[in-house]
Amino acid sequence: MTPKRRIIPVFVPHVGCPNNCVFCDQKKISGALSPASPEDVSRAIENAAAVIPEGETAELAFYGGSFTAIPPAEQEALLAAARRYDLVGPIRVSTRPDRINGEALALLKAYGVETVELGAQSMDDEVLRLSGRGHKALDTQRAAELVKASGFGLILQMMTGLPGDTAEKTLATARKIASLGPDGVRIYPTVIIRDTPLEEMWRAGAYKEHTVAEAVEWCVPVVQTFWEAGITIIRLGLNPTDDLSGGTAVAGAYHPALGTLVYSRLYYERARELLAGAGKLERATLGVEQRAVSNMAGLRRENVLTLEREFEPVKIKIIPAKVGMGNVKPIDFLQKQ
Repeated sequence: MTPKRRIIPVFVPHVGCPNNCVFCDQKKISGALSPASPEDVSRAIENAAAVIPEGETAELAFYGGSFTAIPPAEQEALLAAARRYDLVGPIRVSTRPDRINGEALALLKAYGVETVELGAQSMDDEVLRLSGRGHKALDTQRAAELVKASGFGLILQMMTGLPGDTAEKTLATARKIASLGPDGVRIYPTVIIRDTPLEEMWRAGAYKEHTVAEAVEWCVPVVQTFWEAGITIIRLGLNPTDDLSGGTAVAGAYHPALGTLVYSRLYYERARELLAGAGKLERATLGVEQRAVSNMAGLRRENVLTLEREFEPVKIKIIPAKVGMGNVKPIDFLQKQ
């Protein structure tokens, strides 16, 4: 397995954003209360240097906000602060699709930025309009193509359960994003954050909560779409923070192990399909990729226990196998005599 890259995160909440999306409060989501300064960048790098072995490098990532919408002089100050340190290897920035052009990418290239993350959120124009995004799906397509043509790595972010969204629209968004050929994706089911326009819409009955259960159901085919396209899923669900867990997330699809719930459901459905077509079994050994063994078993082995109850008297064993992510292979099925 490829070693996980060390990342030094720097948050620039709302910096550069030309409007407020109905779902967004980057300060509460990220836990950062103010935009980063060059001094903050230096402090983050120096703190990381205390725990990263000498001779190794790390990727510095500017999260939140819309980096390329910040005034160019401020972008350069932040990037120049990072470039002073040998510890910093590649740099990554996050931004909006409608704030990408040749001039913006040239500035990033000059300071060693290698990856650009675009907040697509949806590829449905009506969902984008109702969410207050201020751009259209075509802006995402054009920006993604320009980022790739300019030699940058491309990561795309999408959300599920936004105003006007449906399971069908979510899956269509995933397929359109996959067709753009990103190097990775992030999937963020909608969470209702306190004091956002979305909370007002929800309390007024103008928006229906995207529950954890619904998010799991919608995300299973989304995950499969990206896996089949060979696209890495970097994250599924918001990164848990004390603020979110302490009440800032007032409703919606917030769960500290949302990704595990989705992946476990996907493997459960694959295994159930295999067992349903195998007849009466005494024993079933199922093979999945090494890193998927725990997801196949489920939280507290819930998948295994549920399948054993449904297909009694079978006893299920899960072993590592080279079968590809998302796949379940029947290794040894013993029929009941």
